Amino acid sequence: MARPRKCRRVCNLPETNVFEPAGSRKGETVILNLDEYETVRLIDWVGLSQEQCSEQMGVSRTTVQLIYAAARKKLAHALVEGLTLRIEGGEYELCDGEAVFHSCRGCLKRRTCEQYQKPKGERIMRIAVTYEDGQVFQHFGHTEMFKVYDVEDGKVSDSQVVDTNGQGHGALAGVLKALKVDALICGGIGGGARAALDAGGIKLYGGVSGSADAAVEALLNGKLSFDPEARCDHHDHHGEGHSCGDHGCSHHEGGHFCGE
Repeated sequence: MARPRKCRRVCNLPETNVFEPAGSRKGETVILNLDEYETVRLIDWVGLSQEQCSEQMGVSRTTVQLIYAAARKKLAHALVEGLTLRIEGGEYELCDGEAVFHSCRGCLKRRTCEQYQKPKGERIMRIAVTYEDGQVFQHFGHTEMFKVYDVEDGKVSDSQVVDTNGQGHGALAGVLKALKVDALICGGIGGGARAALDAGGIKLYGGVSGSADAAVEALLNGKLSFDPEARCDHHDHHGEGHSCGDHGCSHHEGGHFCGE
């Protein structure tokens, strides 16, 4: 019986996952998996050796060599042939930023946890809203602020506006997890972000507009009007072929993901 393949640890989703040559009319798309992307990021960008890369990704050096070789081949194919490059899918688990990985150099998730960690009492429910000028901001992946509400005994006991400091959609779910958010109210949201929120145990209320404060009050009173299928096509490609979880590999739309 074949031994199950081990998920490869990926620090974070890329900020941009589609690269298309200007003026290209070729219909072919090269798919670079997330674990392949991670080897290129760690070896060619961060400057790790293949051994260090294998330690950080939690797999053998031989596995990293194979993944890295496949990644470089795909990159060369896209560059030489002038093809669209899309980053998605693969066999991976997202780093949660909380476990102590001694080999993890410059971990983005860990920095996010350290930057945004916010204590929360046992009886507190924490709600975040994508926020701009008092309103529910309509594009999750581009939100520059969250307004975070602490709710106790069914009433808002505290609120705070949190700057995302330019974090892209690939990192915003990590920001919410670091803030210990239980629920998110937003407008449109991409499939990958939805999967990341689900993996983090964050309840989503999408397709909401209007006053942020009023939306939270409506939620607490059971009267919030929201769309469970709300989507935002600006950054929906992350939802294709992967999910963002913590345990065990499973098949999903032609790729694998590590779900809970």
